[in-house]
Amino acid sequence: MGWFSKDIATMDDLFVHTLRDIYYAEHQIKKALPDMAAKATSADLKSGFETHLRETEGQIVRLKEVFRLHGVEEKGVTCPAIDGILEESNDVAGEVENKQVLDAALIAAAQAVEHYEITRYGTLVAWAKQLGRNDCASLLKQNLDEEAATDEKLTKLALDGINRKAA
Repeated sequence: MGWFSKDIATMDDLFVHTLRDIYYAEHQIKKALPDMAAKATSADLKSGFETHLRETEGQIVRLKEVFRLHGVEEKGVTCPAIDGILEESNDVAGEVENKQVLDAALIAAAQAVEHYEITRYGTLVAWAKQLGRNDCASLLKQNLDEEAATDEKLTKLALDGINRKAA
């Protein structure tokens, strides 16, 4: 069936599959953030990654609640997209010797992750509402708002000096 599992026959099935996708992705991101923080040389960037790690842990708690509210098993499904984004960011960071350029590369990698999460959460919020699950939509919207705020903070860090120092 292409991109999706043959077990997806309804909008509810698609919602649950995507919920499991982002659940897996958040766990992978939770594993990657400490390494990104360790590589960052900018104190603000390092602090931002550490803050986002705590937010990610809270987002996972909210996702667990969405699973519970929706009455489905809490589990992830492998997400090749997030695996690829994280693998690429690790590869690029491993190739950069100049510390200022490394910080710029880390921001770019983190924003790729954030943009993936924003697309997933935006879709899940819309689908939850369509399915009449405003309780789930509310929790997912909190995650979406945090991801969008993190993306804005990363942009600000880049524009306020990290990119200039890298140039």
